[in-house]
Amino acid sequence: MTSPIVTSTPPAAPSLADRLVAERFGISEGALTIGGVSVTALAERYGTPFYAYDVDGVRRTVKALQTAVAGFAEVYFSIKANPRADLARVMVDEGLGLEIASGQEFQVARAAGCAPERILFAGPGKGEAELRLTIQGGIGEIHLESFEEIALVGRLAAEARRIVDVSIRVNPVASASGGAMRMGGKPAPFGFDEEIVDDVIAAIRAERRLRLTGVHLFAGTQVLDAAVLVQQWRHGLSVAAAIADRLGAPLASIDLGGGLGIPYHGPDATLDLDAVRAAIPELKAVQEAHAGIRDAKVILEPGRYLMGPNGIYVMAVRSSKQSRDHRFLVCDGGMHHHLAASGNLGQVIKRDYPLVPASRMLDPDRQECTVVGPLCTPLDTLGRQTPMPELKAGDLIAVLQSGAYGLTASPAGFLSHPAPAEILVEGGVARRLGEPAPQVLRNAG
Repeated sequence: MTSPIVTSTPPAAPSLADRLVAERFGISEGALTIGGVSVTALAERYGTPFYAYDVDGVRRTVKALQTAVAGFAEVYFSIKANPRADLARVMVDEGLGLEIASGQEFQVARAAGCAPERILFAGPGKGEAELRLTIQGGIGEIHLESFEEIALVGRLAAEARRIVDVSIRVNPVASASGGAMRMGGKPAPFGFDEEIVDDVIAAIRAERRLRLTGVHLFAGTQVLDAAVLVQQWRHGLSVAAAIADRLGAPLASIDLGGGLGIPYHGPDATLDLDAVRAAIPELKAVQEAHAGIRDAKVILEPGRYLMGPNGIYVMAVRSSKQSRDHRFLVCDGGMHHHLAASGNLGQVIKRDYPLVPASRMLDPDRQECTVVGPLCTPLDTLGRQTPMPELKAGDLIAVLQSGAYGLTASPAGFLSHPAPAEILVEGGVARRLGEPAPQVLRNAG
């Protein structure tokens, strides 16, 4: 007599949201916590919707990246990812320089306590007023992206009677590009094509007040594969070495851009920092082998990677309704505060960010529903196939991975809803951005 074959279904792999909660957040009395503070406590004090940023988490992320690239590169923070002076100050406190893309960001960087020589200015369409502001302010380096800009910066440097350090932003050949959003290898408004670098060098040399000190490459953003990232950096070093040869002088800086990605959608991998760390000796050897770049300062300028995982956007449910056998959760927050989470900031095929029932994290029975905001447009959808328990009005939903490209990358004036609060949480203490004195909230136990 044969024994019956017993089969069992293996447990489902944790979702991306579950993994992120386990890695970076906590749960207390059924509610999500950020930096040790319950989101329900934050909602009671500040109302909804709101953004909350975990300052201790930011510091840990910065230190982990600095450790991974130690001996090879310095880390700068790309302020565009979240241009709040309070957050930029955290980065400066951790020893980071800042990369800006506007005159206003230069003022934010200075307000955050960043020395002007630790600020880089990149962007394809810099205006005369903001270039004058940064040149007169003693900016460390301007990254040039067009022949018109070479002439303009040269004129403004002469007016200010300053020698301005400049770097050539290079649009690399296709073989070096990669990531979710390719920034190189095709016609682009960003930088100079790698094929015409000799003409660019000649144009800069013709400007007596410009000192060509570096090269800047940014082949792609939202890179989750360490091998692709390392390939881009390796190619950046080779381009820098070739430019140093053409200059007949060593370079002082090599900006390899940002591009380090974070997982937003279910199948996304997390960038393997151990693999990045393992490649550093080889990259350092490549640099040291060429006299023209041997002593250059190598710069990485991530923004999303440092801030994204350490911020959440929290909204309250206003109604739970059925429409033709489908459940909709209508919330007080939406695309006007968080355009990226709605999929309307560059996504072709819209996929959900990780969402969690922030005030009812332990409720086990979850069914797919659609999470929408209060706006009069079907674009205002933040979750399309989102598993949620039976939430009711007043319950909280949190959008994870929201510390970068959130409020300031969104159409906040659309339909004239109030702005959300932005809250810093550090050491179990929460305060609104801009508040001089922190207010203590009850900590999670």
